[in-house]
Amino acid sequence: MSAPDQLTAEDLAFLARPLLGFLTVAAGPVPPQPRPVWFEATAEGTIQLFTGPDTLKVRRLRRDPRASIIVASPATERERWVAVTGSTTIETDGAHDLADRLATRYWDLDDPVRAADREALLSDQYVRIVIHPETVRRLAF
Repeated sequence: MSAPDQLTAEDLAFLARPLLGFLTVAAGPVPPQPRPVWFEATAEGTIQLFTGPDTLKVRRLRRDPRASIIVASPATERERWVAVTGSTTIETDGAHDLADRLATRYWDLDDPVRAADREALLSDQYVRIVIHPETVRRLAF
């Protein structure tokens, strides 16, 4: 049995689906402003995503590394969600590989438009944000 601050095998299977996560970063007195993101849950139990190195979320995380992500099933399915809260690290390696894996997961790359989108996506510079879970909450019924 997993500790409450770890992702379970069932969580990892759910998070392997091409669902959007909603990322919220700590912003002090500024109200949270969740953003939809592509993400990947790793075998080590972290959550990672990629973004531009100069984005607002990266600037905020450099000031305060706390973040959370919530992922929910589509409305056409039984209710299920997983929420992860923890500190983050900003990594300069692995972001392009992650972007490539996620493009494959989220887009039909047999579609020439999406294949071109992937090429454009991979031409940009990125960093990898890694959330290290401190609290994991879930609901499924």
